[in-house]
Formats: sequence, structure tokens, C-alpha cells
Amino acid sequence: MKCINFDERFADFTAKWMKEHRGEYKTYDEMEDDLPRVYTEFLNMPAKWLDGVTPGAYFTQFEDAKDLVDWMVQYCQKDIPVPDMLMEQIQAVGRPCEKRLLTLLRDESDAIPEEARMTAIGLLRDMGSTLPKMLYIQWQLNREMKDDLADNALDSLRDMGKEALQPMLENLNKANEAGQEALLDVLANFPGHENVYQLAVRLFEKNPNRRALFASYLAKLGDPRALPILIAAANDENCRY
Repeated sequence: MKCINFDERFADFTAKWMKEHRGEYKTYDEMEDDLPRVYTEFLNMPAKWLDGVTPGAYFTQFEDAKDLVDWMVQYCQKDIPVPDMLMEQIQAVGRPCEKRLLTLLRDESDAIPEEARMTAIGLLRDMGSTLPKMLYIQWQLNREMKDDLADNALDSLRDMGKEALQPMLENLNKANEAGQEALLDVLANFPGHENVYQLAVRLFEKNPNRRALFASYLAKLGDPRALPILIAAANDENCRY
């Protein structure tokens, strides 16, 4: 399948359109404000470079989940911006694409660019999918402190809410320190779990240079047992905030 650069095509369309309509505007800002309408016109105008199909309808011709997701990967491999219309079609196809996106995320080969993985996570999140919750939790267990992919997955776990709560609790003690910190960021929104409270206290006491962060987690958990610990820290002459 061809990876057409729709951004470049829209830039060409816009340049031509502005040249033809520049007399209709008093300032460049006025013209720029009209770009959303120009984009709509671009989407709905039959294009010779698409054999007469409109850009907005081009990807709706394809409904095979594997083809659509593999197409997205090819765009990333070729370093061409993934068209919004392709991502919209992946979401429109729904469940079959959810499964294919999860298969992509489980593929640990170097053939899958990180951009494709990040895009897949975003698509699954936009689709409200909970299919990858166990994979996302697994990524937290042995993660590095700085890990963009795991952070993106963590945002999805946060959006899943109670759907992902129990497996996160079950795996909390299996995680390394970076993973525990990451999971705590989500679990702090669900008070009432002893192991989460004890972790928040331990990390608060262990990381005096990041007390503000862990104090915020203790505040969310709302356990009054944390008060003496927080008060003692506040009274510490080395407390910087």
C-alpha cells in the first residue's frame, strides 16, 4: 500500500488556495483563521492523485484490520506523518483493529518503530480499549525511571480507572522501584488499600528531595495515619517547601 504524504498534499492545496483567494482577506491572520474551512474543502474535493477519490473518503475503502494497522506501521517506518484519516478509519473499524493493535504492541522486534507503538497506544486509548491493560501493567514492572512508552501506557491505565485497579494492586509488589512509583501515581486515586498506603509512606520517607510529589499521593489517599509523618517533615529544618 502506498504511503502518501497527506500533509504535503494539504500544504500544496493550501498554497494554491491562498494564492487564488488572497484578495478576499485584509490580513494574513484572517486567512490563517480560515484554514479549518480550507482543510474541510481539501478533504471533500476529489483528487487526481487519489484517482478521483476525496482525501476524506480515501481510507474508508479499506476495512481489513491487519492492512490498516500495518499501513500505519509503514508510515512510521518511512518517517511520513500518519494521516488523521487513516487513524480515524482504524477507530471506525473498531474491535478487529483493537486486537491487531494489541498484537503490534506485543511484537518486540526492532521492525516496529517506537512511533508506531506510541501511535498504537494513543489509538487504543481513544477507542476506550481495555484489552492491553495486562500488557501495560507488565511494562511497568521492570521499567526505567524515564520510559516514554511505559509513561504513555500508564496514562491509558489511568483512563481505564477501576477496570485496571485489581491487576495493578496484584502486581504492585512485583514491580521495581521505578514501576512502583509509576503505579502509585495511578493507585493514589483509589484510597483504602493498605499496600498502596505503605508504599506511599515508604517512598515519602526515602525521597526527601521529592517530598512534594509523595506528599500529594498521601493527601489523595487521605489516611489520617500519615499526619504525624507529614507534620514531622514539615517541622524539619531541612524541609524546602
